Amino acid sequence: MNNIRKTILKILSIPHISLKKYYKPYRKLLNVLNPPKEPIYKMLDHKIMVENREIPVRVFIPKENPLPKVLIFFHGGGWVTGNIDSYTNVCANMANKTNHIVISVDYRLAPENPFPAGLEDCYHVTREIFSNPEILGCNQKDITLIGDSAGGNLAAVVSLMLRDNKEFLPKKQILIYPATNYDHSENSPYTSVKENGTNYIMTSKKIQDYMDLYVQNEEDRVNPYVAPILAKDLSNQPKSLIITAEFDPLRDEGEAYGIKLQQFGNYAKIYRMKDALHGFISNPLSSDDIDKCYEIINSFLYDKID
Repeated sequence: MNNIRKTILKILSIPHISLKKYYKPYRKLLNVLNPPKEPIYKMLDHKIMVENREIPVRVFIPKENPLPKVLIFFHGGGWVTGNIDSYTNVCANMANKTNHIVISVDYRLAPENPFPAGLEDCYHVTREIFSNPEILGCNQKDITLIGDSAGGNLAAVVSLMLRDNKEFLPKKQILIYPATNYDHSENSPYTSVKENGTNYIMTSKKIQDYMDLYVQNEEDRVNPYVAPILAKDLSNQPKSLIITAEFDPLRDEGEAYGIKLQQFGNYAKIYRMKDALHGFISNPLSSDDIDKCYEIINSFLYDKID
């Protein structure tokens, strides 16, 4: 990364507002900054009922040559921000780049709904889709879990929950710069938290603020359903693709999760995106990174990598 870009990123990383105090305006800002860039003709809003509660989902169908294959997508945003509106462009692009139907889950957000509320929504939607794959014209084996950042965390944890509850398991999961640990302070065991935690927009302080809003009971921090890398047993997990970003505080814990999956006998491929920042999948200025990322994702989805 050249020095000019580093200087610009350092300036942009200076904290201007309190995330904990102003998370609601930040949610609104994300929607304003992410309007649909073009008409999304093949998009459907739906609600999945769980007991007496509705979980909104948005279904994206590729414009050309849609396949009977599905990606269940959990969005990022630190479990606090982001929604199906701010991720509409990401998911529409994902559908068109992969030729998969993409189902984006509008799970409940913290701090109004702290852990495990949002996780439970993701779990219930996943179970509903896997229980009725014929509605989407596919088989269970053709359904993949995918998420970025906090959504990558949720995808990994949903897979653990399905295994622990002795239910069906996805055949594949894709974790894009996932959060897998709970500690992003100076006590973190991961070098990337220290090296990349101040000058690359997504700071370790922001990650800690997100965690404080999401997990309000201190004892829950070490729960594997919060920090999946702490799971004592990671056996019987889906075939996994983990994509990290070079200048991301979460880089090392994402890669460590992939290594631990391998140690428990799972197939896991780990790719580090050179010069990339956290959040590149939703940054239109990172088009080269996005294109490369989808090359890797498609190779994984279509079994073209070792």
